[in-house]
Parts: sequence; C-alpha cells; structure tokens
Amino acid sequence: MRIGVLHDMVESVSDDPMLGGGSVAFMGLAIDDLVQAGRLDREVEFVHAAGLGLPGGTAFAIEQAYAELVRQGVLMIVGPAIGDNALVATPLADEARVPTINWAGTERGRSEFMFHLQVGSHEDEGVVLARHLAARDVGRVGVVFDRSPIGRRYASFFEAECEVLGLELAARVPIGPLATDATREVATVRSAGADALVYLGLGLTATAVARARAESGWDVPAAMNTAGLRGYDPEFGRDIDGWVYVDMVSDDNPVLAALCARVGVAAGAPRLFPAVGYDLGLLVAEGLARAPELTTEGVKEGLELVKLVPSAEGRAGTTLGFGHWDRGALHGEYLVLRQWLGATSVEVAGAPTA
Repeated sequence: MRIGVLHDMVESVSDDPMLGGGSVAFMGLAIDDLVQAGRLDREVEFVHAAGLGLPGGTAFAIEQAYAELVRQGVLMIVGPAIGDNALVATPLADEARVPTINWAGTERGRSEFMFHLQVGSHEDEGVVLARHLAARDVGRVGVVFDRSPIGRRYASFFEAECEVLGLELAARVPIGPLATDATREVATVRSAGADALVYLGLGLTATAVARARAESGWDVPAAMNTAGLRGYDPEFGRDIDGWVYVDMVSDDNPVLAALCARVGVAAGAPRLFPAVGYDLGLLVAEGLARAPELTTEGVKEGLELVKLVPSAEGRAGTTLGFGHWDRGALHGEYLVLRQWLGATSVEVAGAPTA
C-alpha cells in the first residue's frame, strides 16, 4: 500500500527535517502497530515528493509535487503542512480523487477528498489568544500580522473575538511574511497605546517582531499563534523568550506520555514531532484498516469511519476522527497555551483552550 508524503517546505526531500527522527518516523510507528496487530494485511510504503511552496516558493511547485505522487499510484497523500499550500492542494485532491490529509492550520483546507489534521488553527487560535489576554486584564491590544492569507485569516478571527470580549484593538499592522526587520511595525503598535502585543502569521518574521519589541525596551504581555512552535529551534526560542504561544502538546496527555516513554524521548525534549507524526500515522493506518476496499474511493470511506481515537496532541481526552463531511480530525481541547522561558516551553496553568 503506497502512501504519498508531500514535503512543501523544502526543494528536496532529503532536506526535510521531518524525515529521520521527525514526524515521518512516528507515522511509520503507528502504521507498524496495526500491521503487527493483523489489522493491515500488507506492508505500507511511503512515496515522497518535494516542492518548495508558498510563501518562500510557488504554488506551481506544490502542483507538480502533488501530480508526481498521483502518478505513482498512491492510495492516500499526507501533506502539505503550510496553510497557503493546503489551499493549493485542496482542489487538486478533489480533481485527482485521492484522499489527502493536510496538517496545516486552515479549516478552508477541507473538501470531499481533503482531510485535515489541525496542527494549529487559523480560526480557533485567535479565540484562545484573545481570551488569554482578557483574563490578564489587557485593555488595548496591538496586532502585527503577516500580509498573507494565513496572517489575514488569523487576524480576522482574533479581532472578532476581541470585539466579543470588549478588548480594544489599538492597532493592526501588516508585515511582509518574509520580513527580517519589524522595527517600524512594532513602533506603530506601541505608539497607538497598546498594552499588549500579538503577532499572527506563519512565523518566518516572528523573531523580527520579538527582537523589535525587546530592543525598544517595551515590556508588555506578548503572545503569538502557533508560529511559536518554531521555538523548538533553540535559536528561534531564544528570540521569543517570554512570549506566550499556541502549542499542540500538553503535559497531561497520557497518549503522548506513553509514546515518549516507548521511544525514549527524554524529559524536556521537544515532543511536537512525536505527537503530530504519531497522530498522522494513526489516521493513515486506521483509514487503511477500515477501508472497505483498497482503492482511493475506499480509503476515503475508511477515513470517514475513523472515530474517537485517543490522540497524542492536545490535552487529555482529545480524540481523532472524521465523518460524513467532517474533515477536521481533532476533537476536544486540542490547542494548548505554553510560554517560552529560558529555552524551555512551559504550559500556562489555567489557560483557555480549544
């Protein structure tokens, strides 16, 4: 059974950190469990294709990589991981009629054949962040957001929740998603009288925003969306020290704890790749095992039959599953607020969740 993996953040498959000890390895672990249990009667082969997609690359690269996987006769495709590219791939999945699981953040990356494992949410994260700031008695919040589909989507839902909560939006300032300096944007927000700073976007410019705040000596609450996941890179983490952000891992999740113990993930080591990879593998394996026939149409139906599978992502009790027109995999408290403190990610006690 051939499963395609679409790598949308690199030009070459060999350059992707998701290989080796990354998420792809944990996908295989979940699949091997079902093979050994006898629920899958043959081996699963991963077929890879890479295309450097948006914002650093092109939509065309995603189209080419997706077509390459389809030509190789895969039953299912995993990827893309970036929201912009999930939007590109969604109509491709429907046209090719190949079930695809993206692991981006946009709920718009869902369709008849496009399934979605929410590694973050452009729509839900803003709600969590606004409620967090309201709980901290912030009155006026300033937003710097990527000038991109991802940034605009984040900002619109964050602003809508601020209105509900009575949080005043002091300023909303767009920034290029590849910008390396945010001095002007942060100064604009500060001069508007904001008493908290929020960054929303893919994250390639998050460190520029964080550095501009630190260099100006502006000591106010600072929060960002799942761009903060990039803090698992130590250099990135140092730049955003003190920032609250949205994560997918919780200290109380027993599925994740058992997985880390099983594979020897040390205490304090990053757990994002294990959690995401294992959940992707569970969805792939369960979809194949439940498929009434090993065709792309059959595998689509198999994915729709996956229900209430305990997930490694999110807080305890979060589950995985799909259904008839239900294309969002995670159900429950799957977003978790954490904070970078001294290069360590610490769960924010009593924080709002989604």
